[in-house]
Amino acid sequence: MIRILFADDHKLFREGIVSLLDGDDRLCIVAEAENGKDLLNKYFEVKPEVVLCDISMPMGSGPEIIKKIRNKGEEPKVLFLSMHTGEEYIYYTLKSGGLGLISKSVMKGELVNAIIQVSKGRNYFTNQDEETLKAIVDKYSLIEKKQDDFFIDPLTPKELEVLELVGEGLTSNEIADKLEVSKRTIDAHRAKIMEKLNLKTLPAFIKYAVEYKQKMGY
Repeated sequence: MIRILFADDHKLFREGIVSLLDGDDRLCIVAEAENGKDLLNKYFEVKPEVVLCDISMPMGSGPEIIKKIRNKGEEPKVLFLSMHTGEEYIYYTLKSGGLGLISKSVMKGELVNAIIQVSKGRNYFTNQDEETLKAIVDKYSLIEKKQDDFFIDPLTPKELEVLELVGEGLTSNEIADKLEVSKRTIDAHRAKIMEKLNLKTLPAFIKYAVEYKQKMGY
């Protein structure tokens, strides 16, 4: 039986996944975590065979916490869940040491299969073969080389996306429309980016975003 630590900050979603996997005698959720700090603590308490983990969580994103666990000499087998499964998220997963990434809207059969594959140390990315994964890693590794002049490592893929759009000159309302989220969500992302990058004023933030976009050559 595969022992799973499941981390997600939305209680209803956690309950849904637990219910979905209940009854499958190949799997057992031995602990749940509701934020990054909780995930870190629970990992060392239960030493799971697989970590099933949301990418975006308060008190430390999934990839950030997995990096901390790996820095302590552990080799967790991690399958990330996200509403976003684009190339940048795939790269973010692989860079953190994760073995897989699947959509939160995944069907039960694929979720179970993904967990089993990851438990065996295999990569699992929906509809992505090893050749495609290598191409994604090569592509984003080159992009990272252009980022040497910018302190952006703490930023999540979504925060990077918002930073790029600010660099294009879009307002919070325009970014919200483009990403199909609320303006309040975008404002929260902007505030978090400024906090992480130690940018004290709005002009400094906009200047940084424009220079970042120019450097990246988007």
